[in-house]
Amino acid sequence: MASHHRDRRSVDLLIVGGSFAGLVAARTAAMRGLSVMVIEAKREVGARVATTGILVKEAAEEIDVPHRLTRRINGVRLYGPSLHHIDLFAPGYFFLTTDTANLLRWLASEAERAGARILTGVRFTGAARAVAGEDFEIAGMPDGLPRRARYILGADGARSAVAKAFGLGRNTAFLTGIEAEYENLAGIDPRFLHCFLDSRIAPGYLGWVAPGPAVTQVGLAVTGGAPARLDRFLARTAGLFGYGNARLVERRAGRIPAGGLVRPWASPGVMLIGDAAGMVSPATGGGIRLAFHFGKRAGHAIADHLQALGPSPDIALAPSLPAFNVKRAMRALLDVPLPNVALDAALRTAPMRWLATRVYFHRRGAGGLTFAEFDARLRAIGDRGTETPRGGDAVDRPT
Repeated sequence: MASHHRDRRSVDLLIVGGSFAGLVAARTAAMRGLSVMVIEAKREVGARVATTGILVKEAAEEIDVPHRLTRRINGVRLYGPSLHHIDLFAPGYFFLTTDTANLLRWLASEAERAGARILTGVRFTGAARAVAGEDFEIAGMPDGLPRRARYILGADGARSAVAKAFGLGRNTAFLTGIEAEYENLAGIDPRFLHCFLDSRIAPGYLGWVAPGPAVTQVGLAVTGGAPARLDRFLARTAGLFGYGNARLVERRAGRIPAGGLVRPWASPGVMLIGDAAGMVSPATGGGIRLAFHFGKRAGHAIADHLQALGPSPDIALAPSLPAFNVKRAMRALLDVPLPNVALDAALRTAPMRWLATRVYFHRRGAGGLTFAEFDARLRAIGDRGTETPRGGDAVDRPT
């Protein structure tokens, strides 16, 4: 329920950006009784989606999302440049590919149901306050909308306008991603996320083919200033998947923060979360789990701060922030790509399988099972991993 002590020209919390992090924070803060307004520059939160939207198991455990918007994937098929592959899995672990646009719409509806107000087609142009501790005056708000806020949360992506307006840290290191969506891509084994190592086509990162609930997402990301050539990746993998027999639905491109947490990420009355704060793994590009986790934590901390004289939200969150030390080191190594002949040779070794399993499954392993045995056991208990989940109303992608 929204707070009633504020006048209609002011809100407790202004969230800039209808992102995963922003929408989760909006719902949480509204549930805690704050008056919350989200402004999003896009015409609607599900428009121009800039993420593949794959949820790792830990993200799915942070926020329960509708089953109808997800597809469960139990394994990873990792290919070398020669297209030789290994199959990786860990019993009990899974990924959820998502209908990402509709997942964002669902999160927005949940935030509104909690009492948050979401305004699309509204761009953040700045805010200031004359005296510390007073409300911020929000610049450029259309007539009839609140023009003051007690706290501002920037969840507006890798090129954050909130960070720029308040002199906060900004992302400077990126991966460049490009992706296409296909309907009726029949040549894919839907039990796997298909990931491709190739230092010529995807230097510093990888390519992917991810079967989703409605479409298959095909993309790659590259490091630094290297060109992201999706056409080369499609040509290289066409024999495996037969893109020519599927319908191209959409193409998109964007940037993934790869430098770790920005500094500073907060100032009095203002905080960044999600991609805006660099809360994205520099090694893997994964950020949705962190968006869910810190979106929820930010909503709690801001409510405690405004309602109960709790500490500044950034101080409350600081002890749990990811340092990314290991993953920044991994990013430095990945930015110097191995020759393809070395990648192919490495993929055939036990140390490479061990390393890849740790990266994808977070220290879990197969426990002596082959994938065929694992898949057979899943089928025996009725977990049909090759089918698209449907029903059950109530999970990284170029960014």
